[in-house]
Amino acid sequence: MRLSTSLHDRDVAGLTYVYPVVSRRAGGVSLGINLNPNNACNWRCVYCQVPGLVAGKGPPIDLALLERELDVMLSAIVRGDYLERHVPEGSRRLVDVAFSGNGEPTSSPQFVEAIEVVARVLERFGLAGKIGVVLITNGSLVHLPQVRSGLAALAHIGGVAWFKLDSATEEGRARLNDAQITNERVRENLLACAGILPTWVQTLVLARRGEPPSPTETAAYLDFLGGVLGARAPLAGVLLYGIARTSWQPEAPELAPLPASWMDAFAARIRALGLEVRVSL
Repeated sequence: MRLSTSLHDRDVAGLTYVYPVVSRRAGGVSLGINLNPNNACNWRCVYCQVPGLVAGKGPPIDLALLERELDVMLSAIVRGDYLERHVPEGSRRLVDVAFSGNGEPTSSPQFVEAIEVVARVLERFGLAGKIGVVLITNGSLVHLPQVRSGLAALAHIGGVAWFKLDSATEEGRARLNDAQITNERVRENLLACAGILPTWVQTLVLARRGEPPSPTETAAYLDFLGGVLGARAPLAGVLLYGIARTSWQPEAPELAPLPASWMDAFAARIRALGLEVRVSL
């Protein structure tokens, strides 16, 4: 099967925990680590591409199997011709290993141990420090001690976090992410995350029922980021992206990508705060 930015099938390699994708934001091949093969998440984003998504957290992980699968995929990529056979020309480079998958990875009871597995395998392949290690997270559990231990372990191996912020209002998060979390908690968790390891804010914007985010929403978002920067949070920047794959949620018929012109204009307003912004349509 040929990979593409529109194909992020977790079963593409026939493995339980490890899956390759061509990532728009990473700019090449990313090896995903799925710590939620039970399709359970503590949020339900309206644009989520996980079929059969349920509320919950990650199940116990077979760490030995995770290590074997990562060995298999890295062997095929580093020592074999996997990229030539499966990846479009222009994207044939391994960029990172990313904790993402079918739910919130920090909800895994073995989040820290899974990071240790990745660190060990990358060292074995001579890739430690040469490719990235990314945590893609909704940030809602950063206040938990075990999650902060995982963030520290990631920082030790040069990892970075992509912290979801689709809306800076409680109403907006309820509508987009089906999440009940206060602005204060989001702010505290973002500040804590950025204080432990390099942290990008990742923001998905879309049109819903033909309408872009309201002026109230965009103003609240900019005010929120400005406040975080005012607290001297060392944010790496913002990853601003649109929907490129079909949602499996009931709201899917309401959703559509925004025009590039809207994305670019919003990115310019974020840059005016002094942040780097990378746009992925």
